[in-house]
Formats: sequence, structure tokens, C-alpha cells
Amino acid sequence: MPCPFLGSMNQTFVRNYASVLVKQYGNFCPIFSRGFRTLGVDETKCPFIQKNSIISEAPKEMTEDIVESVNTYKYDKFFSEQINAKKKDYSYRIFRKVSRLAADGLYPQALEGTENRRVTVWCANDYLGASRHPAVQDAAISAIKSYGTGAGGTRNIAGNSQMTEKLESEIANLHKKPAALIFSSCFVANDATLSTLAKILPGCIIYSDAGNHASMIQGIRNSRAPKHIFRHNDPSHLRELLSSSPASVPKLVVFETVHSMSGAICPLEEMCNIAHKYGALTFVDEVHAVGLYGKHGAGIGEERGVENLIDIVSGTLGKAYGNVGGYIAGSSLLVDTVRSLAPGFIFTTALPPPVLAGSLAAIRLLASEEGRSMRAKHQAIVRYLKLSLLVAGLPQMPSVSHIVPVPITGADKVALVAESLMKRGHYVQAINYPTVARGEERLRFAPGPHHTPEMIDSLITALIESFHENNINFNQFMVNGACRECSMEYKVDIAYEEPFKYPIAA
Repeated sequence: MPCPFLGSMNQTFVRNYASVLVKQYGNFCPIFSRGFRTLGVDETKCPFIQKNSIISEAPKEMTEDIVESVNTYKYDKFFSEQINAKKKDYSYRIFRKVSRLAADGLYPQALEGTENRRVTVWCANDYLGASRHPAVQDAAISAIKSYGTGAGGTRNIAGNSQMTEKLESEIANLHKKPAALIFSSCFVANDATLSTLAKILPGCIIYSDAGNHASMIQGIRNSRAPKHIFRHNDPSHLRELLSSSPASVPKLVVFETVHSMSGAICPLEEMCNIAHKYGALTFVDEVHAVGLYGKHGAGIGEERGVENLIDIVSGTLGKAYGNVGGYIAGSSLLVDTVRSLAPGFIFTTALPPPVLAGSLAAIRLLASEEGRSMRAKHQAIVRYLKLSLLVAGLPQMPSVSHIVPVPITGADKVALVAESLMKRGHYVQAINYPTVARGEERLRFAPGPHHTPEMIDSLITALIESFHENNINFNQFMVNGACRECSMEYKVDIAYEEPFKYPIAA
């Protein structure tokens, strides 16, 4: 709409004296006044609107039935009911105040609670202690000094740093794939990749392992693609389902190598071969395996020599590599498709410089001879804990990996045992629904190369006391550190190569 004030004037006059008119009358114009707004000036008081009112109050007849007080939905009441329900069934999660210590001689201990009481941490996924390795720390610190703490935005907006490209190239080489793509977390990597691929592949059908992580389940749901669930780590059931699928339809077979809560390892080669026989792509989550298995730490695929059978591998930088973030690796075209179409990648702030540098250093560290030595000690400590539980008669779920689950049925019982352990200086988080099914509650131990046999001996004693304290029965083989049958003192030798001794970071 043309300005009614300036429009009433001679246009030649307006052109000649525009600056004077703006300075003199600009404050009265709602458009011009935005450019030089001053305190106390009401920009809505245009002289044209004031003289020609186009706003009026509604007639009384139209406002008579308006009720001032509205009976709105009781949001807080609803939220309170949800939280109380979780507290009643012991599935409510309490985040412990635990600050892990990184100094040599202190790790894997932590300061707990407001009193900063010293406890030993048994449940962290920083499996090898890479987060506190001097090479990783130094790389992260150097990156902060050179490039700052933040990425500045998405890779499209803020720019694609050279460190990002170096890290993706390192990941691709690790998994012997043409390309890789990093995400803000592996949850996002799994969700974004699966939802994007299954959505764009015409008529795609997904075959998902019953034990899959929530991130993969979320990605499958978000894709809205038809799905079939096969029994956990069951190749026969997978074959049965795939055999009835249309040959020409795109298919994705989705599963994990190391299961995070049971420690089970899948029959990787057999499942990949079945998937390929029926024309499916394999999406394999190696989150709890990367850094820990294989000559260079590439995971179960590398350890078993079948990396080539994995079409899409997903991994994390936040567990054995001691940083944060996730990734996928696969063919160049597939990775570029996800990069170009996945909202979870496109609209998420890029990983910051210290994380990129620390992750790159960690991958190189664990691919080295020192990394192999760390893995050897790690496995030896895991064996020591498993044998110690066995000799003590304490329950444990069968596990062939580094994850050691101790089943304690009942969310209330497992929480009580975890609390009893904490009082004795051992921190392990109770695992219950929805992480595991109701009735399958457990403690999940993840010992690392920096735990010692003496720490494990202390843990076993504390576990026995905690079971007794909470009236949980078990088949006790040991009494006061000796076999109940022959009174022989309990001692298990632990054999491993002494890892490289690195200096303490300044």
C-alpha cells in the first residue's frame, strides 16, 4: 500500500527533500521508524491510522458469552502420574553423581555424590580407557587451541573442516570401505541411515533382529517400511523369513555383532551370506566391538575376516574410542545418498574440533601395537572376572564377549544390590525395563585393562555381601576366600602382556 502521507505530496518535492522528510517525520511511520527506533517512541502511532481508525472494539453482544476462566488440561498432573508409575515398578532412573577420574593411578575410580566419595567404576563403556590416554588428550587439547571448542554449525553452513575429512577417511580405511560419514551420535547414525534408506528404496522390506538396539528400532519405525522380526541371532529364522520375500524388492537385514546387554556375539558370516543369497543389504552395528576386536580394532568383521560381507557398518566414537559421535561406512554412492538426504545428518551441528582430533588419535592408537596390547590385557581381565564369579558361585549370563551380565530378577532387587555395592565402594548401574524386558533385570559389568585382579577380588567380596544383605540366594562356593569343600585358598593367575607404559599428561 503506498504511503498516504508522501503520496499526497508533489513527487518532485519528495525526491528533492527526501532526507529532510525522513528525519522530520520518520518517527511517525511504522516502516521507517524500525530503522532508527528510539526509546519511548510508539511506532504504531502513524498519523494516517490515528486520523482514519480502522480498528474498533467488538460489539458488546459478541463478547457476552466469553468465559474468562477455562478448564485447561492438567499437564503437571499427567506428568506426575507417569513418573509415579515408573517409581512404583522400579523402572524410574536415577542418575548417579559420578565424576570419573582420569589421572594415572586413579582411573578407573570416580568421585561419587556431593561428598566426593571414592568408588571404582565397573559399568562405563570407555572400555579401554582411551578417553584418558595422553595421545588422545593431547590431540584434543591441541585442536581446542588451534580451532576452538565448537564446530560453529552444520557442515553445510559452517564449513567442512579438514579434520572431519581426515576422520572419515580413517574410519573408511579401518573398515576397508570406500567412504564413511560421521554423525553426532551412533543413535543418530542408525536412526538417520535406516529411516532414510528404507524410505527412499522403493518397496523396501526390513528384517530386524529381535535384540536390536533402540536406535535401530527407532530408525525402522521412522522409515514406515514393512518389517519382519527374526529371533535374536537366529540364522534359520532369518532364512525362513527371507525365503518368502519377493526377489526383486529391496531388502535390509539389520543386526548387531556384540549385543550390549547379554554380551552375545552373532553368527556374522552365516547371517550375511543368507541376506545376500536373497538379495538383501546388510546393516551391521559394531558399536560394542569397534576398538575391541580385530587386529586393528575394526570389530568382529575384521576379527573373523568377513568385513567384505558387511554392506553398511555403523560404529561409535563414544565407547572404546573414548570420545563422542557415531558413523557409518559403506560404498561411496550409498554414503553420499545418506549424506544428501538424511535430515538427522543435514540439520545437526557438526562434531567439534577436540572430538574430531581426539577420535582420530584414538582410532590410530587402537590400531597400533599398543592398542593390541591394551586389548590383550582387557580380555585377560574379563576372563578373570568371569572365572571369579564362577568360583564364587555368583550367577552370570553366558557371554563370549567383554560384557559380563549378572542376572538379578526383579527391578527392586537389582536396584537394592546396586545400592549395596555402592556403599561398599563399587559403582555399577542396575539395568531394568525398558533396556531389558521385565523379569530379565541384571547388573552389567564392563571391566577394562586398568582394573586389577585386586579390584575384582574386592568386587566379588562386595557382591557376596550384597546378595546376603538383600536375601538373594546363590550357590556359594567360597567362604572367607577359601573353597568350601577343601579349604584351599582362592587364587586365579592372570596372564597378559604388560602394555606400553605411557607417561602421565602434564
